[in-house]
Amino acid sequence: MAGTRESQRIVFRRIAHQQHVEWPTYDSTPLYDRTSLAGVESDVRVVSSVWFTHPEHDSLEQFVCSIPLAYFRFEAHDCYGSSTHYEMDTLFRVFVLKELHGWKHETSLVEYLDSHPALCGRLELGTVPDQSTLWRSWNERFTRDLRETIQKAARTILIKAQNADVAVPREPEQSLPHRGHDAAESNPDDQAILDKAETITKHVSRVVSPAFSLNRGEGCEIPENAYWGLQTYLGLRENLAANEGARSFIHESTRERTPLGHGHRDQIRNLPIEQIREMYRQAIRQLINELAETEEFFRAGIVAIDITEDDPFTGDRTDHEDEIIGTKEKNDEYAYQWATVQLVGNAVPLVLDARPVQRGESRKEIVEDLLDSAEELVHVDNILMDREFDSQHVLEMISQRGLSYVVPKRMQTSEKAQAKRLLKRGKDRYETDRKLHLGDNEWHSTTLIYRRKENSEHNDHRQYSVFMTNRGSGLLTEYSYRWEIESGYKSIKRFMAATTSKNFGLRFFYFAFACLLYSIWRAVDLLVQVELNGEYEHSPIVTADNTLTLVKKETGIG
Repeated sequence: MAGTRESQRIVFRRIAHQQHVEWPTYDSTPLYDRTSLAGVESDVRVVSSVWFTHPEHDSLEQFVCSIPLAYFRFEAHDCYGSSTHYEMDTLFRVFVLKELHGWKHETSLVEYLDSHPALCGRLELGTVPDQSTLWRSWNERFTRDLRETIQKAARTILIKAQNADVAVPREPEQSLPHRGHDAAESNPDDQAILDKAETITKHVSRVVSPAFSLNRGEGCEIPENAYWGLQTYLGLRENLAANEGARSFIHESTRERTPLGHGHRDQIRNLPIEQIREMYRQAIRQLINELAETEEFFRAGIVAIDITEDDPFTGDRTDHEDEIIGTKEKNDEYAYQWATVQLVGNAVPLVLDARPVQRGESRKEIVEDLLDSAEELVHVDNILMDREFDSQHVLEMISQRGLSYVVPKRMQTSEKAQAKRLLKRGKDRYETDRKLHLGDNEWHSTTLIYRRKENSEHNDHRQYSVFMTNRGSGLLTEYSYRWEIESGYKSIKRFMAATTSKNFGLRFFYFAFACLLYSIWRAVDLLVQVELNGEYEHSPIVTADNTLTLVKKETGIG
């Protein structure tokens, strides 16, 4: 029987009157924001637990079409980043349907949709996507975390429907570790999460804080930790500069003496960049040592190397032209640039090292420097980079280290010609070996993989992307992990204090400290999840703001 607006109102009215249920999750608890996949999982669990108890709600397909997704921001989990024919929320529902039936291949899904036009109408599909479009959406457009969320959502729906005696197409698989008869029983409440986060944050702060120190003499009246407390406080407020933040910090801190804004900046300016980097690496090393005690921390994994830009600089660059350099875009803007190496994939996404980028530095120097740091901390298997690192000398250096890489290639004349031939033949994918000239009759051997973009706005060779790898096409699916570094940058920049200073060391310290706060957040989240659930899911259950607030209370590294 098809549900009605009245039956849906009854369901949500029941949810609203439940004393121990908060819905929608993102609007009722500080633990999730509108990009949190854990929030989606919670909402599916809450709504489905009531939905199937209504006598008119006896269809899984009806629930799939009715899952409330309007609030959720899918763009953080969309690897394409540009407009396509099918919206992310529609594809989310389509793949939940696939998981509910347990179909292993997209062909079964396409056949089912073709034979159910009314369902396609309710899903707002317009036209049924073909098999290759669905395959690319699942394997290349969706992040790994989004795919896992869809699988968890489908399992939850099957359990709730089965509990309400609604017919299901298959038995839900058992999740491990199994913790009771209902999947919801293993989910700790918000207060339990916060209580555990406070205990762990206190411990982590005390472990990490000794790595940072100022070049001060003995007998200083203001404790050194007060400076780190102020720096964290600045990260708690968006666009808060040191002077204004220092005035507010006086009232919120429990300390008798706190730094003034100009004094805080003077102390930071005295730190050489190499000292900042060494302190940062030591802090991350301490953090990793704490995480390594859990089985859920992966010391071996995939790293992504990338360069991010500070906000565009609009002032006078005189005498700072080597530091305030151009942006990646071909425009007239200038900005400070910072390079990082970060764990991605299944590992907790720690920023292993950060460094400033200056005019005249080669991409090979930058990559080599960051890899040196990363390999001191973890075992690196694969490296993901953006196309600005497609230099044959960079790739040769990585291969000589015995590492794998995936990097997009800027299309030159030969690649454009090949893409035109593929377009003419209607091929979506093509792989070929290539030797890149290193000079002095030396060559770097690589594999070029041409991949056609889904629903490209172009009708020529620009429909294709070209990737280079030294380990075959199997690594190409891992490239979607590189997008995690982009979402990480958004959080990192959220933690940065505001400044108009042109002092290069001060600017870099603000960025590096923000990277540290981000890494502390992700480390605390892993430890909390392991303590409460016995396992680690990539989607955080502890918010960044929760962690920052708790770090600030410790006034150690915050």
